[in-house]
Amino acid sequence: MPDIVLTTLNARYAHAAFGLRYLMANLGDLRTRAEILEFEINQKPTDVVEAIVARQPRIVGLGVYIWNVAAATQVVAELKRLRREVVVILGGPEVSHELDRQEIVSLADYVITGEGDLAFAEVCGKILAGDRPLMRVLPAELPDFSRLKLPYDFYDDRDLKHRVVYVEASRGCPFSCEFCLSSLDVPVRNVPLADFLAAMGKLLDRGLRRFKFVDRTFNLNLQTSRSILEFFWNRYEPGMFLHFEMIPDRLPEGLRELIRQFPPGALQFEVGIQSFDPEVCARISRRQDMWKLEENLKFLRDQTGVHVHADLIVGLPGESVVSFAAGFDRLVELGPQEIQVGMLKRLRGTPIARHDQSAGMVYSPHPPYEILQTAVIDFAMMQRLRRFARYWDLVSNSGNFVESSRLIWRDGSPFARFLHFSDWIFERGGKNYGIALSRLSELVFEFLTVELGQDAEFAARAVWKDYQRGGRSDRPGFLLKHLPAAAMKVDRRATVSKAVKRQMRRLAN
Repeated sequence: MPDIVLTTLNARYAHAAFGLRYLMANLGDLRTRAEILEFEINQKPTDVVEAIVARQPRIVGLGVYIWNVAAATQVVAELKRLRREVVVILGGPEVSHELDRQEIVSLADYVITGEGDLAFAEVCGKILAGDRPLMRVLPAELPDFSRLKLPYDFYDDRDLKHRVVYVEASRGCPFSCEFCLSSLDVPVRNVPLADFLAAMGKLLDRGLRRFKFVDRTFNLNLQTSRSILEFFWNRYEPGMFLHFEMIPDRLPEGLRELIRQFPPGALQFEVGIQSFDPEVCARISRRQDMWKLEENLKFLRDQTGVHVHADLIVGLPGESVVSFAAGFDRLVELGPQEIQVGMLKRLRGTPIARHDQSAGMVYSPHPPYEILQTAVIDFAMMQRLRRFARYWDLVSNSGNFVESSRLIWRDGSPFARFLHFSDWIFERGGKNYGIALSRLSELVFEFLTVELGQDAEFAARAVWKDYQRGGRSDRPGFLLKHLPAAAMKVDRRATVSKAVKRQMRRLAN
């Protein structure tokens, strides 16, 4: 039985806990006395506790995040009731700031704030030796990468085959965007490049072809970015997929030349735009060159095979519906494959809190602490925008409505037309989740033909072409009377194309 159990509740099975593997890699002599146990947030907390108790550990290290803090709190509460002698050590971004009045903090024995890669091993060593720290809250010093053992050997073969494998070439962010925890992580620190590439080579040799980089600013150090892209290009094989987060206004020719070489589907760039309003950006200390941003997005769309996932945030201080709509329409015109509309979250420790009074910011008190209203967007409108984001994900980002979704905003403002669609579909269905593809297809067709008055046969052809992308071969009844039988032959190529795109999207989420 292990003396130390490293555990967390992942958002889903496909997500492998990167932080736990870093902790395990840096336990030193204690590594043989430790075990990683991963769970998902949809599991019953009591079942999680049962699995932990069965290992009879002396120490439980628990990673706490915005998505699992509610379930993790119940796990700790039940564990301490059953085995009070077990020492519970918390870590993670959710318990690294604003610790007062956090129930989970009061239940645990210790909290390591910050990056605990090395600090966790030190604390465990003291506890197992009978020398328990006197302080409950233990701030960790920023670890130097030259002292860290890399975690990639702790991805097992099952992880490589079935789960998202996270990698990082750097930590930290040089920017100070007030909504983001990464703005607190200074300075930016790089993994020694030779060590990192050697670790990536070992993963490739073991058969891994899908890599998700968690670096906040992959293209900050251009020499490093180029070296990494060259490494993967030299090892490229069909099926390779690389996901990066990039600074949208920094893409010089040296990187462009490399990016052009990768075939379609091999690269995905997550581009955090957040807002096109210069006053809003200045208010939250976000610096970006809008002209370069647009030029880079056009380059990626027109001259490369990169899948672009662009982010906008609803509810930033001072961002009105009018200014958000203008930015959304501007982004749609630039043509990224996905636009992620996210609701602002008030993450613990972020300086966005300074706008609470001046901008009338009201957040939910419960995770994930999403914005409820601001001085310029009332609660009712914020709810409409929340549904807008959900339906946009279901229809536009899903890949199931590539042809027909464009008809929704044809000859009009994408934002205004899709908000109309969002309001209409919510009134018809009363929900924004659990809608079967066949029913959603019928609703899209009805909106196009009845609500917008578009030609039924033209809309039916678009919906039928999209319907097959979901892997469906049945002929929905609502289309039969609008299309001749010859027009409803199954196109197997559409199904294959959708399967590839679906695989890419799973890695990005």
